[in-house]
Amino acid sequence: MTNKVTLTQFIIEQQRELPGVSGMFTSLLNDIVTACKKISHLVNRGELIGVLGSAGSENIQGEVQKKLDIITHNIMVDALCWTGHLAGMASEEAEDWIKIPEYYPKGKYLALFDPLDGSSNIDINLAVGTIFSILRCREGVDPSLEDFLRKGSEQVCAGFVLYGPSTMMVLTTGHGVNGFTLDQAIGEFILTHPAMRIPPETGEFAINMSNKRFWEPPVQRYIEECLQGEAGPRGKNFNMRWIASMVAEVYRILTRGGVFLYPFDFRDPSRAGRLRIMYEANPMAFIIEQAGGACSTGRERILDIKPHSLHQRVPVILGSKNEVERIISYHKELGDTAVTQKP
Repeated sequence: MTNKVTLTQFIIEQQRELPGVSGMFTSLLNDIVTACKKISHLVNRGELIGVLGSAGSENIQGEVQKKLDIITHNIMVDALCWTGHLAGMASEEAEDWIKIPEYYPKGKYLALFDPLDGSSNIDINLAVGTIFSILRCREGVDPSLEDFLRKGSEQVCAGFVLYGPSTMMVLTTGHGVNGFTLDQAIGEFILTHPAMRIPPETGEFAINMSNKRFWEPPVQRYIEECLQGEAGPRGKNFNMRWIASMVAEVYRILTRGGVFLYPFDFRDPSRAGRLRIMYEANPMAFIIEQAGGACSTGRERILDIKPHSLHQRVPVILGSKNEVERIISYHKELGDTAVTQKP
């Protein structure tokens, strides 16, 4: 490529078009980029430096932590706590939101992140990633939990990094979606996928079929129609994909379309879904919608949900707009059987 555009250059040029924007946001994004470069290096080295395997502990959700879950959490916190760009942060791996130490300056943003999405894949050398979201904090006040519990529509930035054959960052600041590939030779993310768009039609779906017996009727109906292929009511064949890494699933949808479902199921009625709204659903919904797709629980738009707890879970259905809208219509046909959302 000639005239390579770096991520920093891209963000600065984008911000020049917005009146009254300071350089603090660009600097914050660079802090996140630095942390993700460190994580990429560790993921690529894996067993060579002894970072694979279980940590022998559980996170706040009761999930067994991998060593890299803890290591990547610490990398993100250490990279962001001292720079003066944040008023606070929250991590999927921490029970409470994380305060900035008193001896460091405070900024006007809040960061939320899943430091290692798909960590169950790490020991078998499959794709994992980092997801992050940025909110503005109220100026002149110390943040509280309520400052984090905001609708996804209030995000000023969302992105994810995919640690695959190449390391890629996908980013939106509310003006479309762009993809950047890490050039290991120069240590910079380079714009390689400008203005990413999701085709409205698709012939692919991604879902964990082992949970089929627990799904609600609308999802059962949709998947059954896909499985019937040309002989069924859809009149075309579908392919199924499942990687068990939301970052990898969303990246595939961004590049060639598709629909991803982690719907409500009846295994544990006290949990409305599997994915965390603050660290996974909200940032991915922001990205998907900015790329022309749709994201819903089946009953409501993800970005319209007002969270009530830091680790709240929600059902997620996202991807090519026409398919997501079809699934929503099936939920509407089912009637008003609203699910109470609890953490």
